[in-house]
Amino acid sequence: MGLTAEQIRTGIDSVAAIEPAFARALAAADYPEPRIRPAGYQTLLRTIVGQQVSVAAAASVWRKLEAELGEEMAPETLLDADFDTLRACGLSRQKQGYARSLCELVVSGDLPLDNLPADDEEAIAELVRIKGIGRWSAEIYLLFAEGRADIWPAGDLAVMAGLHKILDLPERPSEKEARALSQAWRPHRGAIAIFTWHCYNNPAL
Repeated sequence: MGLTAEQIRTGIDSVAAIEPAFARALAAADYPEPRIRPAGYQTLLRTIVGQQVSVAAAASVWRKLEAELGEEMAPETLLDADFDTLRACGLSRQKQGYARSLCELVVSGDLPLDNLPADDEEAIAELVRIKGIGRWSAEIYLLFAEGRADIWPAGDLAVMAGLHKILDLPERPSEKEARALSQAWRPHRGAIAIFTWHCYNNPAL
């Protein structure tokens, strides 16, 4: 599961104590709600299904997959399904390749989702072995599904835009700049990422 409300509060409070800009933003916007997803294969499959389509379209594809493969949507069942069956559910050829990559790694035991490395960078390296799962997707999984406290998806546009707003920077920071800025906020960067999303479009700021 993701970071709890208490963990988010503790993380933001810790950074606000050393960064006045975060203290001001917190006073205006208050604390964000937790973002929690279940750990495991289905959350990664949902990530693949949802790539480059609307939330509504992704939900429609997911419902069709559940109807065809069963609610458990076991990786073995997906691997047994043929191209046309998955295409009828809304999975393109590319996404079928991604989904099969995930399922093959899970079924073979090569991707132990219940025992990923404790080191964040090593865990990210494991997850990006899945075709279609890049660094951002891996970071979001580790933050929302595993609740890793220091995950920092610096390449996320809303994180960069949120920092621009909170810190009153002259322009939106690059991914490299966002990573450099974040070093002082360790080991609470996961809570700060959630806070930047909360502030990004917040009318109070």
